Amino acid sequence: MVYLKSTGSEKSADQSSRSEEAQKISHQPSSSSEAYQTRETFSSEAILKYAKSDLKHPDPKIRISAVKYYLEKSYPSIPISVLQEILSDPDPGVRVQGLYCLMKDRNPTVFSLVKRHLKDRDPIVRIAALRGMFQFGEKIDLNVLLQFLSDESPWVRRKLATLLGWNQMEGALPILMELSKDQDAMVRKTALYSLLAHYPEEAEERLVEAMTDSDPDLREWVKSTLDKIIATPHKKARA
Repeated sequence: MVYLKSTGSEKSADQSSRSEEAQKISHQPSSSSEAYQTRETFSSEAILKYAKSDLKHPDPKIRISAVKYYLEKSYPSIPISVLQEILSDPDPGVRVQGLYCLMKDRNPTVFSLVKRHLKDRDPIVRIAALRGMFQFGEKIDLNVLLQFLSDESPWVRRKLATLLGWNQMEGALPILMELSKDQDAMVRKTALYSLLAHYPEEAEERLVEAMTDSDPDLREWVKSTLDKIIATPHKKARA
């Protein structure tokens, strides 16, 4: 039977219970990826059985592999109870892998599950959920995005600025303007990039204001960017 093994000297808690069935396989896979490649020969019930077992493994790497190699390709046939177990796992990496699994389906139920994790306690999970919201292509309530302006993690705020640059969204200007004044220099720079992509006139005004930014690297980038703007033929007259 296909199952995931931990590396090195670590032994899986349920390894002994699997040994009898494992001996029936003439070519035992040596890694999680190999286990996935051979899983087609087994029933979905058997796959789910061993996935459930690995989801209870104390090593989060084993639990992540269970989601990635057993369950990710089987959605939406995964029972909702198993999905809830994955999305409530104590390890953020497992929760992120679960969200990636859900993002393959764009039905309203999945959308609501992803949205719920916008307030996850870990920033990497919030980032994954935020990406999922944009990926679904659904109309996003601006009030949902406004909450990220005060997110404690600069990485989350920066991801919001990036996603608004990748996706042209009605009503995004005030959010980007606010992010361009963020306390973190990289968030400010990313927001200015996104402003240039969708709101060039407003971006130029903010770039001029940012000439006196407290961060020297950002000031240097702003100066270089303004020089390039002025150098373009249609900008020379305005300059």
